[in-house]
Amino acid sequence: MRSVLAIAVVAAAAAAVLFLGSEAQEVKQGQQHTHRISEHRHGEGNRLQINKMYWDPKCICNKNAGSAGDVLEDDPVGRLKVYVYDLPARYNKKLPEKDPRCLTHMFAAEIFVHRSLLSSAVRTLDPEEADWFYAPVYTTCDLTPSGHPMPFDSPRMMRGAIRLLAERWPYWNRSEGADHFFVTPHDFGACFHFQEEKAVARGVLPLLRRATLVQTFGQRRHACLQDGSITVPPYAPPGKMEEARRLLPPGGTPRSTFVYFRGLFYDAGNDPEGGYYARGARASVWENFKSNPLFDISTERPATYYQDMQRAVFCLCPLGWAPWSPRLVEAVVFGCIPVVIADDIVLPFADAIPWEEIGVFVAEDDVPRLDAILTSIPVEVVLRKQRLLASPAMKRAVLFPQPAQPGDAFHQILNGLARKLPHGDGVFVKVKPGQTVLNWTAGPPGDLKPW
Repeated sequence: MRSVLAIAVVAAAAAAVLFLGSEAQEVKQGQQHTHRISEHRHGEGNRLQINKMYWDPKCICNKNAGSAGDVLEDDPVGRLKVYVYDLPARYNKKLPEKDPRCLTHMFAAEIFVHRSLLSSAVRTLDPEEADWFYAPVYTTCDLTPSGHPMPFDSPRMMRGAIRLLAERWPYWNRSEGADHFFVTPHDFGACFHFQEEKAVARGVLPLLRRATLVQTFGQRRHACLQDGSITVPPYAPPGKMEEARRLLPPGGTPRSTFVYFRGLFYDAGNDPEGGYYARGARASVWENFKSNPLFDISTERPATYYQDMQRAVFCLCPLGWAPWSPRLVEAVVFGCIPVVIADDIVLPFADAIPWEEIGVFVAEDDVPRLDAILTSIPVEVVLRKQRLLASPAMKRAVLFPQPAQPGDAFHQILNGLARKLPHGDGVFVKVKPGQTVLNWTAGPPGDLKPW
């Protein structure tokens, strides 16, 4: 009975404006008749019903989007100057030459931030006038045959680069890195490990504890997120996604899939007992909804992956080893409402992107109720989220195109750095000639070996 009702829900919703492509939605003036899918409790079980309702399209505008849009459009030029250290190529440029896969995996932001800075108007060649100092160290280019970064040498590599800064230039030593920033896009940022328990045990690399970290990892009250970090989106290839968007038929495409997800539910290779991966949230999605007709979920990623996202209303963005994944970026780009399942996540550019307005947040413990939660969202709320997602500014803000474009993720990073200026008094006064604050000998013995 439940499956029949669920199929009826999909059919009815597909005929309603809920499933129209967000780029194609044009709400006519006056009241319109539509449906809201909601959960009702009857006796011993739950039943999905379609309830008729009326809504006024004049009332579904986003009254708070203006302030977020203003931040998205901020221009960082003229608000800060960045000095880029010229480190030996073995710390950066030679690594993607050796393995070009570094240019396309989800940690590639470290490469494209560097490239964008070299040609940016905020770059200064005079370190004496710099507000920020940037050291380009590509710590994610040591890849396995399957393309996954191996973080185990990253602490040694970063430590070697910082020692070089301290020996060749005076700027690190005067603040011990407090006016420096580094891009550390590992699963758990500068903790440099992909398993949370081991990342927490290692902690943020001691030499980076006064610097500003630009990282994909963000989780409140976590040992791997230090105060002042800037959380950024993972890298997703802009060219491939733009090509997929161009393949859309004129006027968009109907969103005929209710919930979409492609990815691992279990990581048997790294978590054979199933006690850590995604804190069980992905396994719960699979066990509860693998046979639910509202859910199109699978471990297989088809060639039509991007096109499929453009046909979906909701795209699941559950945590994996870390709280974030590239699905968040893909969902925004393709106008699919991101369903974030990651407790205490700190989202990219949270001061600029109105995540609460464009996404849905589901607690990890509530995953078994995911169908009821999503089907109870009113149509007017879904439409509002889809319209905001259709904004070109929203899409630009999560991408790293080359060359950089105004309002893109690179510019949002610069905006984040500019908002941290001027530096507080504590940046320089704590470090006097001959005095050190950071512990150069802290960390596991393996991390202290030369790189």
